[in-house]
Amino acid sequence: MKKNSFINGALIATAAIVITKFLGIIYVIPFYAIIGESNIALYGYAYTIYNLFLSLSTVGIPPAMSKLISEYNTKGYYHTKERAYKLGKILLISLGIVLFVIMFMGAPFIANQIMGDNTGGNSIESITFVIRVISTAILVVPFLSVTKGYLQGHKFISPPSISQVIEQLVRIIVILVGSYVCMNVLNTGVTKAIGVAVFGATVGAVAALVYLLFMMHKHKKDIITNEVQKQEEKKITNKAIIKKLLIYSVPFISFGLALSVYDYIDMTTIIDGLTSLGFKTADAESVLGVINTTGNKLNSVVLAISTGLMTSLVPNITASFVKGDKKDVKRKVNQSFLMLLFVTIPMAVGLSILAEPVFYAFYGESNWGPKVFCFTIFIALFRCIFTTSVSIAQSLNKFKNVFVSIIVGILVKLVLQYPMMHLFNVLGLYPFWGSTLATLLGLSTSFITNLIVINKVVKLDLKEYFKKMFKFVYPLVIMVVVLLIMKQFVPIYAGTRVHAIAIIALYAIVGSVIYFSLTIKNGVFKEIFGDKLFKKLRK
Repeated sequence: MKKNSFINGALIATAAIVITKFLGIIYVIPFYAIIGESNIALYGYAYTIYNLFLSLSTVGIPPAMSKLISEYNTKGYYHTKERAYKLGKILLISLGIVLFVIMFMGAPFIANQIMGDNTGGNSIESITFVIRVISTAILVVPFLSVTKGYLQGHKFISPPSISQVIEQLVRIIVILVGSYVCMNVLNTGVTKAIGVAVFGATVGAVAALVYLLFMMHKHKKDIITNEVQKQEEKKITNKAIIKKLLIYSVPFISFGLALSVYDYIDMTTIIDGLTSLGFKTADAESVLGVINTTGNKLNSVVLAISTGLMTSLVPNITASFVKGDKKDVKRKVNQSFLMLLFVTIPMAVGLSILAEPVFYAFYGESNWGPKVFCFTIFIALFRCIFTTSVSIAQSLNKFKNVFVSIIVGILVKLVLQYPMMHLFNVLGLYPFWGSTLATLLGLSTSFITNLIVINKVVKLDLKEYFKKMFKFVYPLVIMVVVLLIMKQFVPIYAGTRVHAIAIIALYAIVGSVIYFSLTIKNGVFKEIFGDKLFKKLRK
């Protein structure tokens, strides 16, 4: 139970999330083999709907709790802070129960909306079953999330990060053991196997919650003694605390819902859009499975960077903003965007170039996988930028602006979805690339809107910012040119999984050496991450 600085907190949270996401990718290899490519879409349906309801059930309270706890800590309002945590728990547990009932009872309607009149794929009954099973997680995850927010608000980043790894490990064990037993021992069929697999979300959440509650009980004195009563607490009513918590949560609600809505738009339009353009229903489902499930899991490694950054960013920028230290806020904002772009741009570009061997290494041979993934990986990059901009604007109390930017982005996606698919089809390109471009344009719109607002508050030095960006963009261009030349001599075709892994390793090593050597030589790595971290890494 040690408090973490901004950079250390970001690194710890990011490391835990990268491990979690990597495990989330690795387990899919055996799970894919157990279930089969044609059935993975059913698993994706359950998780897409679950993520939508999860956004509603937590209503942005966990990150809002982190912000509120940080604010009260900075002011020295210890007792008010503890009441805020208790009120947050009561609010989310109650909401979780209500939404569980709605999700469970409304599962047949949702299943019908997904499949419509299309035949040849999963049945409405199967989709209903898996949605009902995963709905049980809604009873646990909100409590877990608000507890994480409470600890992160104190700048205790390690315990919530460890709990995330525990949650993922337990979930994966249930998924693999449960689905294997159902398919190969009990012979209960695919639907029951996927039902057991999605129940892993509930079991994992329970395990993580037990760990966090144990750690909080064990180190209760550490949490309390770390508090310094800076001044006499103002009398703040429960009503005022709840009101503030809800106001702080609105942008996070909008953010969480926005990401789920983007997925929901794809889920409810891609099958219909592709079949109208001549695709078979089975092929359309395979494409959607890559966008919402298999490809999304590969994207999650890139997304982990922004998630880890946000975990440390919100309480740290909030503390600086409450103190009125705009210089420190400006420094952290600049550092956040530069750190994010420095790491995520080469990751996304590299994964796009290596789409075929990467997809083969994790999922085996796939007709549509690499074709879809080579473009959808950039959704991860744009989501990272979008996520960071929302976190910063929220920490600066620009709630209304964040909400507006998110709505505008979703409208752009919604309006362009079908036109872009048809445009790409007319141009002789894959129509599902049009859907991806609509997503990128929607996220870009939201980011630019947020950036304008952030710039008004902290007066970003954009000239200096782009100067530093150039220092890692030209090494990236050199890296890409070298990798493209390599493709002429070392083809990226993956004949076997071992061959695919060897190709990935070779290209990754060459690309990393070029990129990091050049960015260390021109000094931009040290400028972004600081002298202290640079010296540690050099050792």
